[in-house]
Amino acid sequence: MPDIEKAYDMLVDYITGKTVPNVGVEEIRQRLEQYLVEIKGYQKKDIRVDADIEIDIKGSRYASQLDLVVSVENRSVMVIKCAAGSLESREREVVSASRIFESKPIPYAVVSDSKTAVVFDTVSGKKIDHGLHAIPSRAAAEEILSTIEPALISEKRKEKEKIIFRSYDSMNVNVQRNF
Repeated sequence: MPDIEKAYDMLVDYITGKTVPNVGVEEIRQRLEQYLVEIKGYQKKDIRVDADIEIDIKGSRYASQLDLVVSVENRSVMVIKCAAGSLESREREVVSASRIFESKPIPYAVVSDSKTAVVFDTVSGKKIDHGLHAIPSRAAAEEILSTIEPALISEKRKEKEKIIFRSYDSMNVNVQRNF
């Protein structure tokens, strides 16, 4: 029996201008990208789409992508996980991603369905606020980055966060990287 590829609707990514398949949470991501630029004041160049992440867990390589990583003046300020349905089911994943994506934790972790959002302090893991209004604007992000010192987490904690991230992320089956 011949392999039959499913034809997917395509759309143009708001940030990159690339044509992407409309699978999974792609429409949610497009609305969030537009919201970040048009309402929160970020520049398109501040937002990385499908940011590659590669981690080593006891000699085993795990590669994936983060939906959005937002930076200001070349310093990451938040990781955003786009989710359909229950945001609570993706909270721990995005906090872990924010802790391991760079050598030092990124200040904020956000999960959103483009209608609401939950914002976390990455280091403490505590919820700061909820609602789209809670996502820091570019001006607020500039101020935050100028006033906080990048935190460190122990290597032991970082290894645990890698396992948590991989566990949640590996359940993301309906994503572009799998097509």
